[in-house]
Amino acid sequence: MRLIRLLPMFLLLLGLSIILVFGGIDYISIEFLKTHKENFKQFIDNEFLFSAIVFILIYAITTACSIPGAAILSLLSGYLYGVAFGTIFSLTGATIGACVLYFAARTALGHLLKSRSGSAVLTMQDGFRRNAFYYMLFLRLVPIFPFFLVNLVPAFLKVRFTTYFFASVVGMFPGSLVFSLTGVGLDKILLNSEGVSMASLVSDELMFGLLGLGVLSILPVFYKWILNYLEKNRLF
Repeated sequence: MRLIRLLPMFLLLLGLSIILVFGGIDYISIEFLKTHKENFKQFIDNEFLFSAIVFILIYAITTACSIPGAAILSLLSGYLYGVAFGTIFSLTGATIGACVLYFAARTALGHLLKSRSGSAVLTMQDGFRRNAFYYMLFLRLVPIFPFFLVNLVPAFLKVRFTTYFFASVVGMFPGSLVFSLTGVGLDKILLNSEGVSMASLVSDELMFGLLGLGVLSILPVFYKWILNYLEKNRLF
């Protein structure tokens, strides 16, 4: 049992080590993608399933280790795999990473991780006490707290894993879809980045993706109204 409790810590340390040893942080950039886009495309065409597994693992490690770059990876998913597969793969990676962090907070790394959360536990505990599922869903949809805190605090507050899991999947789906859609639109920019007017680079996917990102970015402004609506309808 003790070894099982140490598993989340082992996975986190292993993932962080892999990223640092292979310089993974340097690879998470649009410039790297632009330089090697043909190699990526060829590899995916030849090894689709394997490439998908690798992508999901990289996304999961990035999420679990709270390393900046998830947004770039989400854009990359759309560029490489299209809207449907890109959304599925980025959502799967984000969910796995969030679950690893959740279990790490509940087990071996709990005390260390709790020290990083500051007063966030006290701030969120009332919402989770009222209705854990809807509050978790709200936090996933409206980014008023850093992503790593939303992954950690529910574990500290003993939120059931099934509640955490399903609310996370539903709540992270819109963001995954929007970023993947934007990534599909970026394909045209990366392929035609020289000698082309800006007007010719605009695509339906890019326009809808940017519109979606705009909507997601202003949600925190209306979070009090959303909370009042949920309370009025007794959702939590």
